[in-house]
Amino acid sequence: MQTSREKSETKRLPMMPIRDVVIFPHMMTPFVVGRESSVRALEEALAADKKIFLATQHDASVDEPRPNEIYSVGAIVNIVQSLKLPDGNIKVLVEGIERAKIVSISEEEGFFRAIVRATNYKVETGQQLDALISRVTSLFEQYVKLSQNLNYETMVAAIRVDDPGKLADTIGANLQLTIEEKQDLLEIFDPVDRLTRVADVLDIEIEKLNMDRTIQGRVKRQMEKAQKEYYLNEKIKAIQKELGRGEKSEFDELRKKVEAAGMTKDAQEKALSELKRLENMPPMSAESTVSRNYLDWLLAVPWKKKSKEIRNLSFAEKILEAEHYGLEKIKERILEFLAVRRLVKNPRGSILCFVGPPGVGKTSLGRSIAKATGRKFVRLSLGGVRDEAEIRGHRRTYIGALPGQIIQMMKKSGTRNPVFMLDEVDKMSTDFRGDPSAALMEVLDPEQNYMFMDHYLDVEYDLSHVFFICTANVLHTIPPALQDRMEIIRLSGYTEEEKVEIATRFLVKRQRTETGLSEKQLSFTREGLVRMIQEYTREAGVRNLEREIGNTCRKIARRVVKTSKDKDGVSITLQPDNVPEFLGVPKFRDLQVEKKNEIGATTGLAWTEVGGQLLNTEATIMDGKGKLTLTGKLGDVMQESAQAAMSYVRSRSHQLGLLRDFYRNLDVHLHVPEGAIPKDGPSAGITIATTLVSALTKIPVRGDLAMTGEITLRGKVLPIGGLKEKLLAAHRHGIFEVILPKDNEKDLPDIPENVRAAMKLNFVEHMDEVLQIALERSLDTLPVPLAPAVELATQTGAEENVTH
Repeated sequence: MQTSREKSETKRLPMMPIRDVVIFPHMMTPFVVGRESSVRALEEALAADKKIFLATQHDASVDEPRPNEIYSVGAIVNIVQSLKLPDGNIKVLVEGIERAKIVSISEEEGFFRAIVRATNYKVETGQQLDALISRVTSLFEQYVKLSQNLNYETMVAAIRVDDPGKLADTIGANLQLTIEEKQDLLEIFDPVDRLTRVADVLDIEIEKLNMDRTIQGRVKRQMEKAQKEYYLNEKIKAIQKELGRGEKSEFDELRKKVEAAGMTKDAQEKALSELKRLENMPPMSAESTVSRNYLDWLLAVPWKKKSKEIRNLSFAEKILEAEHYGLEKIKERILEFLAVRRLVKNPRGSILCFVGPPGVGKTSLGRSIAKATGRKFVRLSLGGVRDEAEIRGHRRTYIGALPGQIIQMMKKSGTRNPVFMLDEVDKMSTDFRGDPSAALMEVLDPEQNYMFMDHYLDVEYDLSHVFFICTANVLHTIPPALQDRMEIIRLSGYTEEEKVEIATRFLVKRQRTETGLSEKQLSFTREGLVRMIQEYTREAGVRNLEREIGNTCRKIARRVVKTSKDKDGVSITLQPDNVPEFLGVPKFRDLQVEKKNEIGATTGLAWTEVGGQLLNTEATIMDGKGKLTLTGKLGDVMQESAQAAMSYVRSRSHQLGLLRDFYRNLDVHLHVPEGAIPKDGPSAGITIATTLVSALTKIPVRGDLAMTGEITLRGKVLPIGGLKEKLLAAHRHGIFEVILPKDNEKDLPDIPENVRAAMKLNFVEHMDEVLQIALERSLDTLPVPLAPAVELATQTGAEENVTH
């Protein structure tokens, strides 16, 4: 089977670009001509020999294509008919003569004229060609049978030709192909190659049609099956109804459950309406599944079931005392709540918020409240929640919609009056999915929560009987509007004595039980626990203390297993001297041995999310030009405190024994160690001012004393927050004298009695009083002025005493 190029012929013809159609030789094709340039080309052809060259443009949306936007291969056609339409367009019928390739295009008289080259090929007949023609004919017949768009008799008659080129063009023109695929066929000049390509295309198209038919058959069978099942189900119902026996309808059972659920009137009407819709739906439809799930949720939520409350105050007091040491204020609040419940028949639910550092027992306190009141306990962690739908639920229109976590937890509790703990309420976030803290306001507002609306249930649900308890480490991240809905109760942390009691009563027993040890095998002395608390943990709560006790228990358990098969063969008592044997090198230094007086170094007190901490502040003086440098990753508030303190020192230079312009030739560098830790807050003013005065006057600051308070430009000392946490931190670190603002004297009742008794508290109103207490010597001993500023800057009196 061979082909050979017979001759090439060049012609100059009017050219017309066409869109959305590819013209093949030997095919009759009608189309409408509307573009002005195309009409002119058509008129030119009609005036001559009625022959015109048609080529398809690349982009059909282009009205005036350029030569480079037109395919280079097209068809020379003969204009069979032309009819001018009323709107000015011309309808034409053309017959393809032969394919041709553009040699060049010129634009003249408003239309394209192209020089095209048509190439004719001579095909040698033979068995291979006959086999190919037969195969293509057979494939096309299969294609026509499968296709719904082509008439079988017409198509079979059209392909009864022996010319391979004409056969390929006829089939190519009638295939359901894209413009690009048809153009590819048109551009193949060799008849045998073109016929081979048509055979390949037919194979692919037949495969597609077979697949479509298979899928359609499967869909039809599934639809018939669903309709058959629906018909049979309806018939079964009708038969059972006529017989008057058999199992009751599922819908009757659901209706009884709805009526017995104790729903509100609106909720019951909604449920019965949804049930009616469900009865009229086909069982296999997706909508029926959504409706059934909705009804299941309405029935699963507790509408009338309540836990029988224990209102015995003495019983509740015993439970709280047995499970928690200290926390007197919280226990009093819970007992007050129970007392009110006894006196008022139908009181509203309470909304408390426990605020305090980690490990002080906020969550476990919630469990104890549930136990003391005989209610169910459910807990929801809000840490990292960003989506409002977590609180209010999703609308039922969404796929996989569910109620919010509030309703889900109410279902879990099974009662309408549980103790509901909302953990980590300060760690909710806001993003494009909404503000969950705003959604929570409806839950925690006693004026609104009796008609809480979940998006999924879409009916009002009463949360007013729920005892809500929120927990948070800090308050400043909770929106003020949400804070206003809650009663804030602060858990500041434990003193050393309280930690020892908690460890003795609870932690040691729990860790011994978890590691399988007996009291005989391991016991803790009070002194051993004190050393563990002082040198291995520095925290407001007792979580790390329990870890260290557990660490010790595991080491003893290993020793028991390793040294003896008899479990009673090992007996160890944890004393202060053998604590490092089990816990290693102490993690924290005992600050009591470092209480030496230093120039330009002051101990301050700071509040953090994990309790109070000491905040050491240092300052040094250098030759310079009056620059104040602040380091230690200080926040905006602390930087402003430092600026205010410096302004106070400059304004009091005469009383401090400094030259009026002492700062002009000095640079002051103020540093708060542990620079990687961010520090901020309005309580370091007097600490910074004392540090600056000490550095400038060369009078050491007392090392056995700490201070906290904000300063004004005139030297007035302003009150601070977190007093209890700060005093506990000082007490924990062995500092027993503290300078505090006078306005904080009112907060003394919150301080544990043993801490107050052990500490000397100095309440001051002005910075002069602070300096009088904090400095090693009185400022009255200083001459006025002290010394020239440059002299002052070069003195190195950190190690030697300055005498005058």
